[in-house]
Amino acid sequence: MIAIPDPLKKSMLYSIEAGGKRIRPILMMASCEAFGSTYEKVLSASVALEMVHTYSLIHDDLPAMDDDDYRRGKWTNHKMFDEATAILAGDALLTYSFEIISKDSQLTDSHKVFLMKELAEASGPRGMVAGQVLDMEAENKMITVEELEMIHHLKTGQLLKCAIRSGAFMADANQKQLKAMETFAYYLGLIFQVQDDILDVTGNPNKIGKAVGGDEQKLKSTYPRLLGLDGAIQQKQRYVQLAKSKLLEADVNSTILEELIEYFNQRDH
Repeated sequence: MIAIPDPLKKSMLYSIEAGGKRIRPILMMASCEAFGSTYEKVLSASVALEMVHTYSLIHDDLPAMDDDDYRRGKWTNHKMFDEATAILAGDALLTYSFEIISKDSQLTDSHKVFLMKELAEASGPRGMVAGQVLDMEAENKMITVEELEMIHHLKTGQLLKCAIRSGAFMADANQKQLKAMETFAYYLGLIFQVQDDILDVTGNPNKIGKAVGGDEQKLKSTYPRLLGLDGAIQQKQRYVQLAKSKLLEADVNSTILEELIEYFNQRDH
């Protein structure tokens, strides 16, 4: 087997090992457990999902996109290495994620197909990448709250939906439950993004791991910019109640998922 070139391997590991909240793997495992299975069933898929998320952060930070110097309190990948290596590290993490799922001996072929389809759709041109394009197009513009919701549903929410749907599916949730969990994921993603926008105004840079105020400097469309800070907080509370109602509709008894709603709502980094 051909070894991964050392500079590429170091760049990949640098961002994977940089820390972070690991929210997407946690959600996938929690969703699987909520329907009576064990987290081991989705362990490789959770790792693959985090690799896709990490690739997106590496590319997001590039000068052609957000042009950030710091991520999680450390130099961004392209500042630590160089732009070309960072781009290739992101490419490698994305493609390696599908290899990991394909080689999991615990999964059936049908499970592998489902997981890879969910991940590809969530991260592709109708999912996360679409959201990134719409987000860039919305800079220096005033858009509606509904348009902002769509951007974040795609850019942030699609990977969260992938995590939650995949976990529930692997635990044999029925179609009604899968639909409720998908809508739960939609609102959870919006809660996450509203709080992200709020933290860019009120957060502590030492806790966040990067400078605050970047969204305002780039004239990005955010909830505080469209609704004001108080309006953004009120909108977030609306999403919290809707997320909780969908958990009830899915008929799951999961204190972890309930706690994650509150974590998304109250997080400070």
